[in-house]
Amino acid sequence: MSVKDSNLHLYRFRAELLHPKHWSTWLGLGVYFLFTLLPMSVLDWVGNRLGEYAAKKNRKRFNIARINLSLCFPAKSEQEIEDMVFEHFRAQLRGVMHLFIVWWRPVFMVRRKIVQEGFEQINHYKEQGKQVIVLLCHSVGLDFATASVSMDYDTNGPYKPMRNEVIDFMFTHGRTRFGAKFGGKLFTRDDGLRPLIKETRAGKVLIYLADEDLGMENAVFAPFFGVPKATIPVLGRMAKACNAVVLPCVSCYDPKLRKYRIKMLPAIEDFPSGDDVVDSTAMNRAIESTVLECPSQYLWTFRYFQTRPEGEAPVYETRLTSL
Repeated sequence: MSVKDSNLHLYRFRAELLHPKHWSTWLGLGVYFLFTLLPMSVLDWVGNRLGEYAAKKNRKRFNIARINLSLCFPAKSEQEIEDMVFEHFRAQLRGVMHLFIVWWRPVFMVRRKIVQEGFEQINHYKEQGKQVIVLLCHSVGLDFATASVSMDYDTNGPYKPMRNEVIDFMFTHGRTRFGAKFGGKLFTRDDGLRPLIKETRAGKVLIYLADEDLGMENAVFAPFFGVPKATIPVLGRMAKACNAVVLPCVSCYDPKLRKYRIKMLPAIEDFPSGDDVVDSTAMNRAIESTVLECPSQYLWTFRYFQTRPEGEAPVYETRLTSL
């Protein structure tokens, strides 16, 4: 089976999704669809209130976010960190209320909700004979960023399947439907890097995320906001293999305009260097620059510092028990 065929199930509807075990999920999506008929102002209000409720009820994730923010912004006071955590939960649940736009609205309506900045860089480097890797961070508006790039460019990228097959279908369909006319593709981790490199060399824009902690295997430690972070040193190698420039990118929701600002930052300079630690440090610094565009909208509930250098105590277990 070819790589392309092996991934068709990710974003095509299939009969098994109608199995009775999925009916509760479909019912929930039906209720969600009814909410999408409300004005954006109402949806934002609902998302904010749900976020505040989640922040109070999900103390585990609240404390993970608080630890991450305390580590990354040590100069901020406890109250400032607390306020950022609550704002993050508001942004996260507000973002959930906006997913319907990417999932169900036609292209012209999605474009109305997006403001692009710096996208001319893609054409600039393409005209120079370079390939392009778009380095995204895990922000609450991630799906708007992927839609914004894929609706205008032939793209490919890695994807981590979700456990719930119906929700997995909704996300993958939403992330590929705009690029379908170009033949956009998704690949799972099991596919490895070869298909990503092959498609990027052929001219597809690679949409890549590299900020999760995937464990110590094949990782190096590089600073992220001054904190050692286990980082997979793949981006530099892929940039070299594909003769590509790397453009950091972030999606930030503007609650006043009720639009997502998708900003493409300048390419990472002198990249790759050929040194895994140097390149990982440059990559993490680039991700920092995207996070700082809208700090509260970064997904701080992830365990970015789960893996620690030898001899260092775990940051989550130790701190969680003391909070």
